[in-house]
Amino acid sequence: MVLLALVQAAVVAFNVVTFVVAAPAPTDPDALLSRASAPTVSLDQGTFTGASDGFVNRFLGIPFAKPPVGDLRFRLPVASDPYTGPHSAANFGAACPQQDFKLPLTPGLAAEAVDFIVNTFYGLITPDAEDCLSINVWTPTGVKAGANLPVAVWMFGGGFEIGGTNIYNGGAIVKRSIDLKEPVVYVSMNYRVSAFGFLGSKEVKAAGVGNLGLQDQRLALRWVQKYITAFGGDPTKVTIWGESAGAISVALHMVTNGGNTEGLFRGAFMQSGSPIPIGDISHGQKFYDALVSQVGCSGASDTLQCLRQAPYKKLKDAVDASPGIFSPQSLALAWAPRVDGVFLKDTPQNLVLQGSVANVPFVTGDCDDEGTLFALSSLNVTTESQLRNYLSQNFVTGISQSDLDKLLQLYPGDITKGSPFDTSILNALTPQFKRIAAILGDLVFQGPRRFFLQQRSGQQNTWSFLSKRLKLLPGLGSGHATDLLNVYGGGDLADYVINFVNRLDPNGPGGNLNWPKYDTASAKLLTLQDGFNPQVITQDNFRKDAIDFAVKLGLDNPL
Repeated sequence: MVLLALVQAAVVAFNVVTFVVAAPAPTDPDALLSRASAPTVSLDQGTFTGASDGFVNRFLGIPFAKPPVGDLRFRLPVASDPYTGPHSAANFGAACPQQDFKLPLTPGLAAEAVDFIVNTFYGLITPDAEDCLSINVWTPTGVKAGANLPVAVWMFGGGFEIGGTNIYNGGAIVKRSIDLKEPVVYVSMNYRVSAFGFLGSKEVKAAGVGNLGLQDQRLALRWVQKYITAFGGDPTKVTIWGESAGAISVALHMVTNGGNTEGLFRGAFMQSGSPIPIGDISHGQKFYDALVSQVGCSGASDTLQCLRQAPYKKLKDAVDASPGIFSPQSLALAWAPRVDGVFLKDTPQNLVLQGSVANVPFVTGDCDDEGTLFALSSLNVTTESQLRNYLSQNFVTGISQSDLDKLLQLYPGDITKGSPFDTSILNALTPQFKRIAAILGDLVFQGPRRFFLQQRSGQQNTWSFLSKRLKLLPGLGSGHATDLLNVYGGGDLADYVINFVNRLDPNGPGGNLNWPKYDTASAKLLTLQDGFNPQVITQDNFRKDAIDFAVKLGLDNPL
């Protein structure tokens, strides 16, 4: 009964954070009064009218790029023309086109886990349109232009296939920063996802239009440099911050351009994402070819231009038919950042080895059971023979038989060793589920995080965390995205983020445990856990041999 009560409490907490993240504008009398005198900001020759709850002003849906439609589809983003005239900034803009997907709501999965998946991922489905490149700004009420507050720029997650800004309430972060007397300005932007933002093929590489979603983010960062002073922000004090695909995006902004930040940011904070093992953009060729065929462009002399001219619905239907993040291939994404010769001139991990890394302080951390959510897509893999085929066909396609043997020795079939970790015989949804979850979590999340830290500690200030919270969530444990509660729900991780944005050090106001820097000698982790000791310091040495080998496989077999 105690176990059940704890799990139910955890699910209630996630229902709460879903409300906090996606809460509509308040309707209390003070908020209504504040809307009667809505805040305004002048940009160029234009005036934008936002909204306020009495504590935080918000300016939403401001276009930062020309609509990527018509001939601008599948092209680099183009900055908006100078603003003129009056504009409403009271509502979010449309999300970029969302790839259709089916949630992995497997029969037999506990209701608590189903609630978490629905509340975390189903909420990502938002009104979408091709005209979607907009930016949002939250500021403390009363802050004037030139106040020079530090700026947190949020990049959302969603596997580079789904996601938008309107489920993240930046006001919760700004309000907490006011409470800590460490006020910040919060910014979020939409960027193109799925095939619209991460089309991959030799044709795309030749045209120099790969990684458009990352290019959208980069343009939004330039917008921040140009305009954030008008909102009271300091363009020299920008921290880029994200979760999942957003965190990976942050990492890729750190390694692009030879590590030259162009003055766009001075710090980076990554939740469940680091420079990951991704390969050449030609790895997306089969998905591009399928799209071309389904849209009816196979006979075109210029298939890319044909895709630009295709009717939106026809193109969107073809994208929806492509493998999604919860398809059997799971994290071997059809649409993802890849080496395009422009934004990424080499694999992200090779760029790290070459020293192509922004010399700024950074934080990178993971949840303990990153792979569980994505392993739900492979519950039909129940034998070791099937597991061998699954891994070699999707994740380590060039692996030798001896390396595959070694991988499976390091990640044994003993269910007590799998993920969710430290849950004994519980959560074995199939004989291979916990094993697959452990491998995926280490290959895509834990391994790249540890690799990045080991390469950069001692050269710049770094910190790392491990979230073991909600370990009792059935099937998922401390799964991917469980740490979002500790940020948008007003938890301790939010305090660390706010301190970092202000000080380039996560320590400061909030009364939390002192978080030591990461170095290769001590490898100290801030570990967030359930119970009476919510924050402890541990060592980043778990599964050392297994994770070292997973890193090697990623370097040798980039996705």
